[in-house]
Amino acid sequence: MSQVLPTDKKQLRACLLCSLVKNASQFRQDGCENCEDILQMRGSTDRVLECTSSKFEGVISMMQPGSSWVARWQRVEKFTRGIYAIRVYGRIPEDVEDELDRRGTEYRPRDGSVKE
Repeated sequence: MSQVLPTDKKQLRACLLCSLVKNASQFRQDGCENCEDILQMRGSTDRVLECTSSKFEGVISMMQPGSSWVARWQRVEKFTRGIYAIRVYGRIPEDVEDELDRRGTEYRPRDGSVKE
């Protein structure tokens, strides 16, 4: 669990796909626990900068994803425990969007621009 929580409050970034918040070095070291198979950030500073954003609003701490109404509201109930941004500004790279299309997964930006 400790690898998911930000260890240093400087350089906090949020994953553009799932909104998990960690610092840049944690994303570089461990990738994103929810999205690593698609984003492949582990070990790549450039990929971390492409797939995360330092521009985000608000955070929630999620400890019991399956039983949290807030997690359902934020669409993170199937993700790992951790800290999540409420809104994340930016877009995933085109290659990631193409991969999501190939997998039959709809990309929903985390900035609130897509309404339910």
